[in-house]
Amino acid sequence: MIIGSNTLFFRNLPSTNTHAALLLKNNNLPEGTIIYTNYQLEGKGYSGNQWESEDGKNLLISIVLSPSFINTENMFHVSMAVSLGICDFLLRFIPDCSIKWPNDIYVKNDKIAGILIESSIIGNQIESTIAGLGLNINQEKFLSSAPNPISLRLLTGKSYDLGFCLDQLAADLDDRYKQLIKGELKQIKEEYISKLFRYNDWFKFRDSEGIYTGRILTVNDNGRITINRKNGEKNEYAFKEVEFIL
Repeated sequence: MIIGSNTLFFRNLPSTNTHAALLLKNNNLPEGTIIYTNYQLEGKGYSGNQWESEDGKNLLISIVLSPSFINTENMFHVSMAVSLGICDFLLRFIPDCSIKWPNDIYVKNDKIAGILIESSIIGNQIESTIAGLGLNINQEKFLSSAPNPISLRLLTGKSYDLGFCLDQLAADLDDRYKQLIKGELKQIKEEYISKLFRYNDWFKFRDSEGIYTGRILTVNDNGRITINRKNGEKNEYAFKEVEFIL
């Protein structure tokens, strides 16, 4: 086992990703080390967004990885693998979930998990990656302005042991990471695309030109998404260049 072979618990932290980066800088952490906490004072989401989590209710973890076997052109595969690992975990408890590009995890139209991947790159090689994730497990009330949070507790009516959930999640993420190590990039990409939120169906999107109807066709190796408009025009977007209209 790589992911979860070493775990470091802290009662509370400003951010698991920030603390993981500090530990990685000052210590030779084994690959697969999980840093986890009950509460984040400054939980980070994608593009500077905040991540709300009630104390002791959810999984807040960061994983230290060394995917130097992947070149920078394919580095989005790490995000794909982590997304799929979270889906594998959730499917132990619920019948379905999806990945809202680039890496939010949804159940129907509600968000249950978020991922923040931060990598250190030297030349054309990934030196280290910190994969941070927040996964809503037992929280029942959400107080932030986030429009659509959900948790396993709200979905199933059951409470879950966080230690057990962490072990199961680590095992599922470890299986997906080993796929990367084996070079199964094509399989990971195909599975990721097949699980995309609103994949290949017509929905509303917004870009710099306004709102339009389109459908997702694919995501390329560096994470850019291709959306086909009703008029046949195809547009490719990087992160934050297009918005889903929910």
